[in-house]
Amino acid sequence: MLTQLPEAPGPGPIETDAERIRIRIGGQVLQALGRPGDLRAVEVRPLWERHYRVNVLVGGHAASVTVAHSYFLEANGAGDIVEATPEILRKY
Repeated sequence: MLTQLPEAPGPGPIETDAERIRIRIGGQVLQALGRPGDLRAVEVRPLWERHYRVNVLVGGHAASVTVAHSYFLEANGAGDIVEATPEILRKY
């Protein structure tokens, strides 16, 4: 007798293409920059079509969070970074 496996879960109802693109961009920034030891979050904010502001937030406690790195990015439709100002350099 064959046992039917459950279907692999797909994206949740709240995960949109725009959210997947923001997650992809944040991952690429961390891959290029490196991961700070006290990383709190990577904020990816859409500005207008294919342009984003990315802030890398660090700090040991919520009250001491600061913006360690900030980038203005242009990405293609798949979320691949096309251009970054300033250039993302490996720091960690």
